[in-house]
Parts: sequence; structure tokens; C-alpha cells
Amino acid sequence: MKIVLVGYMASGKSTVGRLLASHLQMQFIDLDDYIEANQKKSIKNIFSEKGEIFFRKLEHEMLKEVLEKEESIIISTGGGTPCYGNNMTTILEQADTSIYLDLSIPNLVNRISKEKESRPLVKNIPDAELPVFIGKHLFERRPYYMQAKNVVDCNGADVETVVQRIRDLL
Repeated sequence: MKIVLVGYMASGKSTVGRLLASHLQMQFIDLDDYIEANQKKSIKNIFSEKGEIFFRKLEHEMLKEVLEKEESIIISTGGGTPCYGNNMTTILEQADTSIYLDLSIPNLVNRISKEKESRPLVKNIPDAELPVFIGKHLFERRPYYMQAKNVVDCNGADVETVVQRIRDLL
């Protein structure tokens, strides 16, 4: 079984993916970590040295590679992965299931404001402006996320509850 988790940054894709993989005794791959290992560079450095267009092409190739070579896997994507190229089509065609981890703007703001330093996209945005930034960004990205075969409401739920909701879907 191939399961792909999509959602906005800080929605819990990696944390949920790791725990779900543990429960289901499946391999887990964080696509960003996979890209960094492949390139021997951080995503931040790939962006700054080669630009976003290069990164998005690479991201597509790495996504295809993982989906084609693995029989049984849980993949967490980057927040932008489903929104570029044909990535969402690739996910829908090659994964057995895709799951959008849905969180409200206030919950995303709360999570992201605590980890801004490690998130280059929002690092320099003042906390007071985060709700508007995230709202606009989510407005653009949500149509892609909503193409996932399943949507899991993560609002007010701890990671164990989210994992159980996903297991119930499967």
C-alpha cells in the first residue's frame, strides 16, 4: 500500500507519517529529507543556489522515484509539493490513497509561530501578519490539497487521534 500525506506546513505530515508507519509497520519517507539526502544539501540551500524552478523539477522527479520504486510506503510531502507540476496527478495515479491533513488558519498560525526560525517561507513575516499570509497561501493551495482521496480534520486532535482517524479510513 502506498499512502501519501499532503497539507500545509506545520500540519503534522511528518509527525503523523512516522507514527502511522510505526503502527502499520510500513516504511516512512519524508520527501524533503529524501531530497536533501539525494542532493547532499538542505532544501534552503537548493532554493538559494539553484532556484525554485530547479527545486520543483527535482521534487517532482524524487516523488515519482519513490512512488515507482516502493511497494509499501507512507510519504509525507512538502507543503507545496501537491501544488506544482503534475505532482497531485502523480500522487492520485500512483498512490493507493492520499490524505489531506486539514487544519484551520488559527491552528496553523499557532504552530508556525512557534517554529518560524526553521521555516524559511515565514521566517521574516511578523507574527501579526502571519494569519493573513497563511490565509492567502492556504486559499491558493487548498484546491490542490482537496483533491486528495481523503480529508482528515486535525483541529483539536493530538497525533495519536489523527493516526487513529487515518487507520479508520484505511
